[in-house]
Amino acid sequence: MNQMKNIRIEKITLNIGAGKDQSRIEKGIALLSMIGSSTPIKTVTNKRIQEWGLRPGLPIGCKLTLRKAKALSVLPRLLEAVDNKLNERQFDEHGNIAFGIQEYIEIRDVKYDPTIGIMGLQVCITLERPGYRIKKRRMLARRIPSRHRISKQDAISFMAGNFKTQVEAE
Repeated sequence: MNQMKNIRIEKITLNIGAGKDQSRIEKGIALLSMIGSSTPIKTVTNKRIQEWGLRPGLPIGCKLTLRKAKALSVLPRLLEAVDNKLNERQFDEHGNIAFGIQEYIEIRDVKYDPTIGIMGLQVCITLERPGYRIKKRRMLARRIPSRHRISKQDAISFMAGNFKTQVEAE
């Protein structure tokens, strides 16, 4: 098999949206640092939505990005929280996977913390192949050719083969 066709995990992003509730954001930061053993960052709004009371620069959530070994160590625990079952709708056409976890206590090795309470989070997995650097590099950035992109079916077979995940049809 061509070595450049191997699929790997680029990053895992854990996200908690809290709206304007600052105490919920602080609880989310504590939760994400407990799950990923790294420091999360606050996400801020860029738009003004007057009906919701949002203005640019207002924190509305938090996120944590895990790469390489940290991502590979956390992913099996996150998949166990959803019983290693994903739906076909949770895969997009570019090889990305997104799913939600209703309660963080479903994640293995994460204990209930009364200061946090019950809270859920969103998990996004980004897949890539060797050579994807050409779209991010500073000089001579190029598009990824269509024959080298990760399709939905490629992502499904990668998750089923490497992480023993069952993918259910819609």
